[in-house]
Amino acid sequence: MYLQTTIIAIVMVATFALASWKLKSPEISMVITAIVGALVGGFGFPSRLLVEGMFTYFDVGLIFLTASIFINIYSETGAMNALVRWIVKQFYDKKWLMLILLGILLIIPGALTGAGSVSIFVVGGLVSSVMNYMGFSKKRIAAFIYLFAMLAAVAPPINLWAMLMAAQANMPYVGFGVVLIVPIIIIAAFTILYTGLSKTPGRKTKTEILEELPQPPAGMNWFKILVPFGVLLVLILLMQYATFYIPVLGLPLTFMICAFISMGMDKDRWKVKKWYNVMVKTVDQVFPLLGTVISVGVLVNIMTATGVKGLLAITFITLPMAFIYITALIFAPFAQGSLSYGSAIILGTPIIFLFNSMGLNVTVTAAALSFLFPLGDCLPPSRIVGRLTIETVGYEGSYMSFLKAIAITWLFMGAIGLLMLLFPNQLRFLVVY
Repeated sequence: MYLQTTIIAIVMVATFALASWKLKSPEISMVITAIVGALVGGFGFPSRLLVEGMFTYFDVGLIFLTASIFINIYSETGAMNALVRWIVKQFYDKKWLMLILLGILLIIPGALTGAGSVSIFVVGGLVSSVMNYMGFSKKRIAAFIYLFAMLAAVAPPINLWAMLMAAQANMPYVGFGVVLIVPIIIIAAFTILYTGLSKTPGRKTKTEILEELPQPPAGMNWFKILVPFGVLLVLILLMQYATFYIPVLGLPLTFMICAFISMGMDKDRWKVKKWYNVMVKTVDQVFPLLGTVISVGVLVNIMTATGVKGLLAITFITLPMAFIYITALIFAPFAQGSLSYGSAIILGTPIIFLFNSMGLNVTVTAAALSFLFPLGDCLPPSRIVGRLTIETVGYEGSYMSFLKAIAITWLFMGAIGLLMLLFPNQLRFLVVY
């Protein structure tokens, strides 16, 4: 039985490697790998297993989709443009404060959707323009935007890696707020310091930048800017701390409520076609990541049925701890580059099971791994966030030079994630429910 499962695992690995090389699509490669694994495992064409797998992480995909709809509708109202112009007006002459605010601006969309790519889609272009006017080089801008896009994906309330690992390990997705925010602040501070200390010889005046930034729509004010996020915060807090007093809305419905509130803040609130187009654009925008979530579910379901998932878990449990740490630091980013969010299931879940068996805090462990996985969003074959950063910034160097440009901040984030993984019990005080 062990030999048979090992053969299936080897065939699946080889299939995935070949499919990824030929098709350049992790999503299609995972589905093909799942089908081949089922055939080799004697399940025939696994129609039932494929359908079941598609709905495994349906809730995660729904959260991601509705959050993206909310943030894109909010952006369409012109609120983001107004916010950026206000930041420039008030703080353009204060470099350090500007960088802090631009970093926060980049984190918000990704934190609400679980995807750093959404942060780049929504505000990446604006942030890049402002930093360019401030005189920063393309390398520094690229490093800044890429790092904060990674932090955005890790930030609460939606950390897809942690959510997937928690779901697979049958642990609640709670207590992640502080244990994620503290390292994010440390990494962000380092990145801001690294960026801010660079020379800015081409700095433009405040007047020049305000002339070129998009104008917000007439009537946009602080009430319209803040109300959608205020309602979102209140609903999330009520769901967490007043569970017995209000109906359980769930995050997807919460995000849609806030999306409709954002529509109500817009002067074209009754133009159904406008909002329909925004939703269609959003679906098109996030479809690759939705495809990833679906294909991950398919692959994991087949791996469970064939015993490959159990084999991986047993193999991990028997490995020396030193190798576990090396695997997490080196292979986690490469797994992310190949499997996208599937890396959290295939590599992260066995580590959580192992650490739990050793009495180590699994919440800190999952949080630590979620800082290591997104490092692979700039690595082949997918390179999703890396490619998007280059396009947004207008970086003209080679992709290898881009990797060199982000190396220092990239390595610092990896070091923080590794330290958290090494000392999960010492950091358990950060787990606040």
